[in-house]
Amino acid sequence: MSTDCIIRTEAVTRRFGGFVALNDVSIDFERGKLTSIIGPNGAGKSTFFNILSGSFAPSSGKVIFNDKDITGYKQHRFSHIGIAKSFQITNIFPRFSVLENVRIALQAQVSRFNLWQSRASLDLIEQAHALLRTVGIDAHARRHAADLAHGQQRALEIAIALASHPSLLLLDEPTAGMSPEETKSMMDLIVKLASERTVILVEHKMKMVMGISDRLVVLHHGEYLASGSPADIRNNDEVKRVYLGQH
Repeated sequence: MSTDCIIRTEAVTRRFGGFVALNDVSIDFERGKLTSIIGPNGAGKSTFFNILSGSFAPSSGKVIFNDKDITGYKQHRFSHIGIAKSFQITNIFPRFSVLENVRIALQAQVSRFNLWQSRASLDLIEQAHALLRTVGIDAHARRHAADLAHGQQRALEIAIALASHPSLLLLDEPTAGMSPEETKSMMDLIVKLASERTVILVEHKMKMVMGISDRLVVLHHGEYLASGSPADIRNNDEVKRVYLGQH
């Protein structure tokens, strides 16, 4: 285990009926690093991500966050302990303005008593603008979220995730469906975010993850296969065989 591990799994297994999607997976994630989870289709990446983010509970094993067992926590508790996630399918309020989407997310972190104070409401708007600037879409604050381009919607969803001020940000295929230009912008944003917090992402675009990740974790057939720096993974013979199709 890393000497500064923010989250880890201990012998995590997940079954769906008779199908074993994950089998005895133990992985630790170092604080302050950008780690990408990769693997071929059916490797168990999405299942593992869903367990890290609280969407699924493991059939057996544990999830430890900041040395606390959070196995089986309900999803609504995650934002209050410092974990936020962005899903593969964009999850926004399309008919609300971009600013309102983020303000609502911020409001969820504030007590009802504080919201009665007018100053608190103004602070939420200021904070919302700051988060929109962070992800590069503050110029679109007054537009309906539905009117944004796909890449801008993904950036908005990340701004919403950041509203809880997470120490761990989980990103599920953040560049899915993006153009090359949008992908480049998202890559730059992820690197920026990872300079301030721990980021774990699931992503299929190998060129992207090789270019921005501190560490990669490889899953195969629901089991841990390898981990290491991009150079380590690029030169790993077993990874080449099962993932990159080289012999």
